[in-house]
Amino acid sequence: MRANIFQQEFKMHLRSVITWAVSVAALIFVFTSIFSSFAKDAALLNEMMANFPEALLTAFGLNGVNLATILGYFGFLFLFVQLCLAIQAANYGFGMVSIEEREWTADFLLAKPVGRTQILTSKLLAALSSLLITDVVVWVSSLVFINLFKADSAYETNPLLLLLLSIVIFQLFFLAVGLVISLLVKRIRSVTPYAMGLGFGMYVLSAFGDMLGESVLELITPFKHFNPNYIVQHGAWDTPLVLISVAVIVISLAASYILYTRRNIPAVV
Repeated sequence: MRANIFQQEFKMHLRSVITWAVSVAALIFVFTSIFSSFAKDAALLNEMMANFPEALLTAFGLNGVNLATILGYFGFLFLFVQLCLAIQAANYGFGMVSIEEREWTADFLLAKPVGRTQILTSKLLAALSSLLITDVVVWVSSLVFINLFKADSAYETNPLLLLLLSIVIFQLFFLAVGLVISLLVKRIRSVTPYAMGLGFGMYVLSAFGDMLGESVLELITPFKHFNPNYIVQHGAWDTPLVLISVAVIVISLAASYILYTRRNIPAVV
């Protein structure tokens, strides 16, 4: 029964996974393909950017970025990749339980000989498998297109690998937070506004937190926990901030199991 739930959930995500994976891979291709022509004027652009207010550069992820190098350029591009992956993960998190409740099929599932914990675990595994497929596509396309279009720009492998691996925890954050929020809300009519609100909201918190100098906001948003520029420049994760993301994931998942096992599921009358 648990295998059936996993298969059904994974099948429901499959079309979405293909769409997100192809879209993000296309985004990476388009941006990396113009690097060679862009790099010719990157030195002039870097000089021009040096005259911009630091707060403005920070808000758009350009503070301390050397766009003349492939890693610096990719770090700037990666911010948009993160935003896409955040919305995808949040979409799966918000829809994991709420879609069945909205379509009045939750009581049918709960009538089967399987516990709620097993149901939620199967749904989580299906969502995680779906996200992993997207991540693999992002990893492969990033490595292929960077090496294909880097021209004469050399790069260190370690920062790039850390940047790509960060999306696993990054997406888990949005999946877990989306799930726990959906269980705290009585009913979600459409997951898309919630997913986009969470994704863009966290990005805005990161951007305006830097502009306003509010370091407290760094504790909230994973866009700051996994800042591409920091990873590229230091060749490492900001460990204390990464641990905050991990803690939020663990707490959100634990709370989700508690809330789901106690949730009053509406039945078809």
